[in-house]
Amino acid sequence: MPHFPPLLRFSVSLRLPLLWLLAWLLGAAAPPQHDTATAQAPEAATAAAVSLSPTARRAYAELLKLRVEPARAILREELKRAPTSAGTLLVADCIDFTELMILQNASRYEAVVAAQDQRLALLEKSAERGPLRDYARAEIRLHQAAAQVTYQHEIQGAWSLRQAYQQLQSVVKRYPDFIPARKTLGMCQFMVGSLPEGYHWFLKLLGMPGSVEAGVRNLRLAAQKPNDFQPEARIILALVQETYYKQGEETTRLVQQLASQQPDNLLYSYLLLSLNKRLHRTDQALAAYRSRPTGAGYLPIAYLHHMAADLLLYQGQYAASMRANQQFLQEYQGVHYRKDAAFKLYLAAWLSGDAALAERYRQQISAGGRTVVEEDTYAQRFLEDKLPLNRTLTRARLQIDGGYYRAALATLRGFAVSGLLRDRLEEPYRRARAYHGLGRLDSARLFYTRTIALTGKSPYYFGPQSALQMGYLCQADGQLNLARLYFQKALDSPKHEYKNSTDAKAKVALAGLPAAKVR
Repeated sequence: MPHFPPLLRFSVSLRLPLLWLLAWLLGAAAPPQHDTATAQAPEAATAAAVSLSPTARRAYAELLKLRVEPARAILREELKRAPTSAGTLLVADCIDFTELMILQNASRYEAVVAAQDQRLALLEKSAERGPLRDYARAEIRLHQAAAQVTYQHEIQGAWSLRQAYQQLQSVVKRYPDFIPARKTLGMCQFMVGSLPEGYHWFLKLLGMPGSVEAGVRNLRLAAQKPNDFQPEARIILALVQETYYKQGEETTRLVQQLASQQPDNLLYSYLLLSLNKRLHRTDQALAAYRSRPTGAGYLPIAYLHHMAADLLLYQGQYAASMRANQQFLQEYQGVHYRKDAAFKLYLAAWLSGDAALAERYRQQISAGGRTVVEEDTYAQRFLEDKLPLNRTLTRARLQIDGGYYRAALATLRGFAVSGLLRDRLEEPYRRARAYHGLGRLDSARLFYTRTIALTGKSPYYFGPQSALQMGYLCQADGQLNLARLYFQKALDSPKHEYKNSTDAKAKVALAGLPAAKVR
């Protein structure tokens, strides 16, 4: 049974299912259950058939703020008055799905899936016609696929995804002017199109063609044209552009604008925190964490504390970092990021000089959780390899992750030659990252190429990541043939800790380059 990698590795995409991104997909062949899509001629739709009701729209606005119970309360009377309304059923499903996926409460899984089946049955029998009904069916099926995969019902999830994908294609073909379907189809097209070559046989088996270019076109259309789900489309497109096309400044400006317009919106605060963390702006990320809206009605997002723990670790605030990760582990009900949290607790204790506490946290890595997300896989590999970490390189790595590049270079001056291959590879890679962050690109290139030359076929991520970064640098300089070689080198690397996300980025970058000229 093949494992699909995390598909869009911007932070929010895996942790906030409000954006409807499947974090991973495990698949196997099985017959589809129902909801078979059929091709039909394009149709025009009346306004009533394409828009949410005012009440459903208000509930959805509350949900976008991650205020689940207020959203439910707004929708309650409308569900009684119009129990088969497509828009109302869709928003009700969004509420349940978002709560299930963010809280990661496995005891709620069966009830949520049963409610999804009931909503799909109601839509199947409904006399309502038009794109909103067909879109609601596809979107609810997509939610169900994500839930099934997350809670280890992989075969059902694979075929639910197939059904949703086919239905979305049918909606767009039948109602080409119905913009919300473009948002979801575009996201799926990009997601599937960014998968490495090794998964194409399985996608062909499922009948799911992907295209990075078509996905971006559809997302852009949904982001630019007014519709009920336009804010969501704008966010998805911006995060794709930040993650895969290095447009971090534009994305951050958009999210900052949204957060300023709605200071009571927890989703926007989360995005602002996540983006600043990814862009190595620790102070701004911590400011977003500390100013986030709290209080009754908001979903408790335990993962926020895990992100804050990382930021505090970058600053060397080890005790505060440990408190934040302990709070995360106490509040979080899911199985992912537990190993990563234990590893970060180990780092904080070890770097602060408490060897006994560090050993306790090291042993905790194997105590629970799964190794699906790359951070947990990295933590488990650290435990199993039993290779000692280099204190100087570890401090420098954390400083670079936090955006403290000059401090990292000062730390690296204390590096002593190591007999471990991993350390000999990591040292030039860390220098390259620090120089890159400072904009000293000639020095960055020197150390990236040195890392690539030293890496060979070793199973560490330093060489492939250096190749990816060199590809970006060459692309920015207009050296497109050289960029193509570096991106392909990243793809051709042996398995390493971050191969899934590295390969996805390299593949998207290659797809964005013009075709090589034949001489």
